[in-house]
Amino acid sequence: MVMTPLEAQHLLDTAECIASADTVQAAIDRLALAIADQLGGAFPLVLPVMGGAVVFAGQLLPRLAFPLEFDYLHVTRYRGELRGGEMEWKVLPGKKVAGREVLVVDDILDEGETLAAIRDKLMEMGAARVWSVVLTNKLNGLDKPVQADFVGLDVPNRYVFGCGMDAYGFWRNLPAIYALKDH
Repeated sequence: MVMTPLEAQHLLDTAECIASADTVQAAIDRLALAIADQLGGAFPLVLPVMGGAVVFAGQLLPRLAFPLEFDYLHVTRYRGELRGGEMEWKVLPGKKVAGREVLVVDDILDEGETLAAIRDKLMEMGAARVWSVVLTNKLNGLDKPVQADFVGLDVPNRYVFGCGMDAYGFWRNLPAIYALKDH
């Protein structure tokens, strides 16, 4: 769906704020503490999933006060749509994964298909262990093929955006999390 900036503004104007910017920041603080407790001595390879996780990762990483290595990966199922489609691998990590503790950073755990595929691919590449942190976990009642090790916030079974998550390609830049009215 191609949308004009005016239509995108209408999406935001009619959306419901489900997590304020302060709530999001408090969740990221909690996540950083939990991750440091588990991985602080492991020298992990941290891999945000582009593009949604870039906003979350940019806020989380400065809070991780321990040595880590940073790279990224890019896989998508959405391509600007509201429903996931076929998995498309765009970029695999350039750093050595074999034998490493790997922390995958993502914006949302929705159906779990993407995160499960990432975990499987990294294990196939020889990761010693794959950890995952998501800013949001959608409470959709599905039997997900993977659960995140660290979850910032649970969100309702609605289409959510902000904090790296988009609605039709817009609003990744919002500091709070919103839900579309009709989805």
